[in-house]
Amino acid sequence: MLLRHTPKEIADRKALMINPAKTCQPIGAMYASLGIKGCLPHSHGSQGCCAYHRSTLTRHYKEPISAATSSFTEGASVFGGQANLIQAINNIFTVYEPEVIAVHTTCLSETIGDDLPQIFHKANKEKKIPEGKTVFGAPTPSYVGSHVTGFSNMVKAMAALAEPQEKKNGKINIIPGWVEPSDMAELKRLADLIGIDITMFPDTSGVLNGALTGEYSMFPDAGTPIEDIKASGGAIGTLALGEWCSADGARLLDTKCKVPCSVLDMPFGLNATDRFIDALRTLAGTTVPDEVASERGRLVDFISDMHQWLYGKKVALVGDPDQLIAMTEFLVSIDMCPVHIVTGTPGKKFEKRIKELTAGMDCEVNVKAKGDMFLLHQWIKNDPVDLIIGNTYCKYIARDEDLPFVRWGFPILDRQGHQHFPTVGYMGGLRLLEKITDALLDRKDRDDTPSKFELVL
Repeated sequence: MLLRHTPKEIADRKALMINPAKTCQPIGAMYASLGIKGCLPHSHGSQGCCAYHRSTLTRHYKEPISAATSSFTEGASVFGGQANLIQAINNIFTVYEPEVIAVHTTCLSETIGDDLPQIFHKANKEKKIPEGKTVFGAPTPSYVGSHVTGFSNMVKAMAALAEPQEKKNGKINIIPGWVEPSDMAELKRLADLIGIDITMFPDTSGVLNGALTGEYSMFPDAGTPIEDIKASGGAIGTLALGEWCSADGARLLDTKCKVPCSVLDMPFGLNATDRFIDALRTLAGTTVPDEVASERGRLVDFISDMHQWLYGKKVALVGDPDQLIAMTEFLVSIDMCPVHIVTGTPGKKFEKRIKELTAGMDCEVNVKAKGDMFLLHQWIKNDPVDLIIGNTYCKYIARDEDLPFVRWGFPILDRQGHQHFPTVGYMGGLRLLEKITDALLDRKDRDDTPSKFELVL
């Protein structure tokens, strides 16, 4: 098949990556920027970079992604892109009239050494930034980190806009990490059920999963208003969901504005969602309503009903570190066995945390940060699994090894629904388990002999 030549023998590779389990920083920064109301992301580099970043997000979210570019040519590539960016800022505000421009750099502009704060200062001094409008940015070189790093850097730049407040506003900041728009909507719904006033940034719900109304709007009436981000310095606390995606922004708010922060795992599955709900309840000094408790009970009931089909099943996982940590904990808690786990994002802390979460399992666990999907495929060849969970690129491994496959994470290029149906929270946990059990039971039905092919399972 497509990857049939992948060898079973594993060689030590340090300078070569095959089939990466990540993409580049600017994609993450662009996605985060789209979570600000009235914001136009701007790629400070060549047209080709911007086109790639836009097309990747468009294919995943099935929505047209708007972004501008500094359009580097040979001159800017040698002497710097300051003139290009200042001209771009002027053109964008004149033609498109956004409220905010969020600039992210590329390999090219970072290698040249363009200084974004200095360029913004010059643009403001030359009155290229209209009164009441905002321009900010983040360094996101593609040769460092991954799309997760770019998301984190842009969120940190958002947090830097916050202003210390003399009086607390009673709100709680939630930095959701890189999750789907549907997941952000679910987090807001849970906070609303508990009766908590929150500021979530970024917030792509309604931006990248909006309704088709027949009327075009350059900027959807959704996303976090820039005024709310600036006022987030008056919150009573910040919940950062994910160490890799959200922690840096939350800690900056703590340092700059004295807003205490807690870094939690992303609320995928039962235990992580319990901790998120408890943190919300504790910060707000309130109680958890019966509706939320009922949702939890339904998830527990599903786990109990389906446990016989989940028990002992070996799983291979690939994705982003924050998501994989929560997913691994969830699978272990329902007696599944995540045995091969790869992320393309660097970080030895990831490997340590996965080892801690899987310490009680009887089987050996392979885990690799800054790994690739070629290595994952080799691990599967040496120690076969019952299921693969990961992004669309896993379909090639699943087909070659004839394995059930659940699409989850980024990017998903060949299916719809992820932007509309959440996988965080208790209701999201139900959907995850539905997808997992459907995949396993579909395989059972396919493989059963006529004597074992049952109507009721």
